[in-house]
Amino acid sequence: MLFIRKKMGSNSTNNTRAKCTDFQMPFQYSLYATTYIIIFIPGLLANSAALWVLCRFISKKNKAIIFMINLSVADLAHVLSLPLRIYYYISHHWPFQRALCLLCFYLKYLNMYASICFLTCISLQRCLFLLKPFRARNWKRRYDVGISAAIWVIVGTACLPLPILRSAGLDNHTESCFADLGLYHISMASSIGMVTAAELGGFVFPVAIITYCTWKTRKSLQESQVPPQNTKERKKALRMVLMCAVVFVVCFTPYHLNFPFFMMVKQDMFSNCSFTKTTLCFHIISLCLANLNCCLDPVVYYFMTSEFRDQFSEHSGLVLQSCVRCRDSALEIHQRKDDLQTISLECLDDSNIM
Repeated sequence: MLFIRKKMGSNSTNNTRAKCTDFQMPFQYSLYATTYIIIFIPGLLANSAALWVLCRFISKKNKAIIFMINLSVADLAHVLSLPLRIYYYISHHWPFQRALCLLCFYLKYLNMYASICFLTCISLQRCLFLLKPFRARNWKRRYDVGISAAIWVIVGTACLPLPILRSAGLDNHTESCFADLGLYHISMASSIGMVTAAELGGFVFPVAIITYCTWKTRKSLQESQVPPQNTKERKKALRMVLMCAVVFVVCFTPYHLNFPFFMMVKQDMFSNCSFTKTTLCFHIISLCLANLNCCLDPVVYYFMTSEFRDQFSEHSGLVLQSCVRCRDSALEIHQRKDDLQTISLECLDDSNIM
């Protein structure tokens, strides 16, 4: 009897945990769809324009230019996958291949962690070049290219387990994707290892570096020995580092604060249904905030880099002038067509009178 009671108690606990983790979140579909719709057009236009200006018109000797180009590529890759996400969250149906679902899922996390790394590199390089100007003169462009390539390889490899873990729902439900995918149950050691790697490499170390760069850059402005001509450059560097910090705090901090609890909930480590529901709801909100970096990153280029701002203003002005000229030409052609029609009608009337 005692064994039966224990078994019944164990089964009831498991059922409770199952019910806790099987919460329906109907609001997530409308929230995800709305977020992606809002982000798609501004993100596509801003990152396309940023990549165009950065690649064609900015001097390659400009500080952090290579990291900015890679950051823009990472954002654009994720933005281009948003129409598929919008379609799914509106229709609740995935008619495409399983591989495409996993690719879109992969690009989201690739964008997140690549953006974190490139924002950290921008902050670190601006700070070091400000404090060590002689090192900046000897710094070669190929160093930034090598660092960027290493980041893509490391981040790309580290993100591979994420879509694999979430591919459970694709085996039996081919019409499900993204938030409706299941999660493979992994061992406790594997779960702890994955969470530790994501939190340390994707949050703790970057936030420590960005905080240190912000403190050192701000401290350099307070030094009385700084020549007046260097003050402007230091203020520009501080603005860029602060902007990177703002993007990091707004977009990535909520997700990484909640991520360990989310993994513990998915591993059925909590029996408190209220805490479980709060964690799952906050996970959805934090993912929406993480997507905002696609729109905030171009602000780093535009407002924090004077050469980018000048080139963008100049060439966007030329584009606007071309559009105005095309419109004027079209109006002029239309006016001439009306005049010709009027003349032909007058000639026809004169011939009829004669």
